[in-house]
Amino acid sequence: MRTDIYQSPLCERYASKEMQSIFSNDRKFTTWRELWIALAESEQELGLPISDEQIQEMKSQISNIDYEKAKKYERELRHDVMAHVHTYGDACPHAAGIIHLGATSCYVGDNTDIILMQSALIQIKNLLLNAVEALSEFAMEYKGLPTLAYTHFQAAQPTTVGKRACLWMNDLLFDIEQLDFQLNNLKLLGCKGTTGTGASFLELFDGDEKKVELLEQKIASKIGFSQCQSVSGQTYTRKADFAVLQVLSGIAQSASKFSSDIRLLSHLKEVDEPFEEKQIGSSAMAYKRNPMRSERIASLARYVICDLQNTAITASAQWFERTLDDSANKRLSVPEAFLATDAILNLYINVIRGLKVYPAVIKKHLEAELPFMATENILMYCVKNKGGDRQELHEAIRKHSVKAAEQVKTYGKDNDLIERIKADESFGLTESEIESLLNPAKFTGMAEYQCEKFVTETVKPMLESNQQRINVEAQINV
Repeated sequence: MRTDIYQSPLCERYASKEMQSIFSNDRKFTTWRELWIALAESEQELGLPISDEQIQEMKSQISNIDYEKAKKYERELRHDVMAHVHTYGDACPHAAGIIHLGATSCYVGDNTDIILMQSALIQIKNLLLNAVEALSEFAMEYKGLPTLAYTHFQAAQPTTVGKRACLWMNDLLFDIEQLDFQLNNLKLLGCKGTTGTGASFLELFDGDEKKVELLEQKIASKIGFSQCQSVSGQTYTRKADFAVLQVLSGIAQSASKFSSDIRLLSHLKEVDEPFEEKQIGSSAMAYKRNPMRSERIASLARYVICDLQNTAITASAQWFERTLDDSANKRLSVPEAFLATDAILNLYINVIRGLKVYPAVIKKHLEAELPFMATENILMYCVKNKGGDRQELHEAIRKHSVKAAEQVKTYGKDNDLIERIKADESFGLTESEIESLLNPAKFTGMAEYQCEKFVTETVKPMLESNQQRINVEAQINV
């Protein structure tokens, strides 16, 4: 590792080796060579004078990339594609004259970008599925555990811990749907020439338009794609990059929401994210157990969400058939969005697989608020079963609630509302009746049922159809 120059933290600290490999130089430039081979093979099949020996020579040198030579050529030529054309040609002297025949730079550059984004989306989908799988197990384990729910981060009607996890899971299912749509609609640029007219290839094939169309179809098939862009300038529309990064931004939004909830629950001491034996929470406060993984999710998610704007501006700023003000930006914005999203999902999986839940604290918080929530049930029960006057009991509850709230807020004491109601003879409630009326399970509505139904009917079938993608090990570097 170099220590005397800046290195991207995404590679040094956060992203997995798998995602780094997808956007590596080796992957990029061998893909360029695969595209040049596909072009040569297709041109040969359509009648151009390219020999089997030339193609075999190109194939034999596909991984033999002299990066130092390529750098030297680029310093001289100021053109990265031509630098690699010459480098490849030096390694393939017999094929040098037909490498890149009829093509423009975007033939290798843009098609490779699409191919790499396809691979990266597949990797992201694998991680999403593993996050959903971990969430589904967590949800089912805690499907019936009542917990205080919040609106505006103020105590509201209870839910269950499992049902809350279903909310996180549902966001990820939405992201998978969006990802699948983009993945299924990714199209190669094809080979459309310098302004998208295919003029150079039309010249090579003596004006035969059908052969130019066949050339593109053959290349796509050899590379594993079913479609090319129907129409383009020199480049594919940069809206394609925006569409793909919208998916990553959506994932970042879902993960950030999840991480915020975990951070708030950690503050309440209801959960702890994984914390290793020698992990230090604070350099000054030795007792601290900061939710640093969830905080990192939020931090990286913010980057991905903001990064989407790069592709929006790039798509809007293109001139006519092609400008080059996209190139430097794309080299940063697209790969790094994938690297950051990869890191986010690895953290997400790690947190949910190792999340520690504290039922006793959850119960304590619920019981502190439950008396207020139970008052309507108490009122209805006493009117129906005790012959109480609804208006008189309502007023009694109001007065007792004011006094109980004063004890909590002014004096920092426990909520004694139930003790006040028990002592009020107008309610006439026994201990067993009070206990029954305060059963937390009576306040969670359909939460447990909804959780089980959602996991069983929606989540499990999707996971079963993708079983071979499950059990990815979440990689946390630091």
